[in-house]
Amino acid sequence: MSAKIINGKQIAETLLLEIKQELVSLQTIHQRPPTLAVILLGEDPASAIYVRNKRRACEQVGIRSLSYNLPDTTTQAELLALIAQLNQDDTVDGILVQSPLPEQIEEAAVIAQIDASKDVDGFHPYNIGRLAVREPTLRSCTPFGVIHLLRHCNIELKGLDAVVVGVSNHVGRPMVLELLLAGCTVTACHRHTKDLAANIARADLVVAAAGKAGLIKGEWIKLGAIVVDIGINRMADGGLCGDVDYAVASTRAGWITPVPGGVGPMTVATLMRNTLQAFRQHVGA
Repeated sequence: MSAKIINGKQIAETLLLEIKQELVSLQTIHQRPPTLAVILLGEDPASAIYVRNKRRACEQVGIRSLSYNLPDTTTQAELLALIAQLNQDDTVDGILVQSPLPEQIEEAAVIAQIDASKDVDGFHPYNIGRLAVREPTLRSCTPFGVIHLLRHCNIELKGLDAVVVGVSNHVGRPMVLELLLAGCTVTACHRHTKDLAANIARADLVVAAAGKAGLIKGEWIKLGAIVVDIGINRMADGGLCGDVDYAVASTRAGWITPVPGGVGPMTVATLMRNTLQAFRQHVGA
């Protein structure tokens, strides 16, 4: 069999268009656009690309983007002070601090400093907790983007046996919570899992979020399963690949996301959606 390709780029463009149209209607009522403050520390090339993509998406949909490009020598106190300033600014709806951060910065402290109502990345413990108790507010962009992808393809999630590979705070753990909320039976696999292949082989839905190229062998995939590859890994030739052996997996799966062009665009689109949601909450729309 040959898997149906889930075109994340196309689905993300549809979502961005919906956001733009909603913003046009909101601007007839409210006097300011939604505003996203993006903080970048240092000159990491990958981070610079991610930030540029987010700023372009803001321009595309009509969100005002504020840029704070700080040196990698910025102290934690200086960064926390800037976040505190943005928390108090009533014209700022979303605050995003691009990771990875320099070694002198404690990421958990940075996330906790952001006002939960402006946490458009969906990383704040309050927002993760709301998702855990089935009352989500601002949701982690990549996991919620995955849910949007699957729903756009009319894939029924209730009752599926799902396996999430990788349990990071930003992706794997909130992904587990999103799938539970959607009605899946969920298994979380990590470096201590004894038999990854056996877990993958019984899964109706596999979400790969380990960040290790080729970790999941194509022959492990159950016939007809749904495969969502969140992993992004740089190859020796400069190209990108996911955590799943795409060539073989695509001959066994029913649905599969490519890398690149699968989940990545949805992360940015969901960030725009979260910024719009934060704006609506702040202006009472």
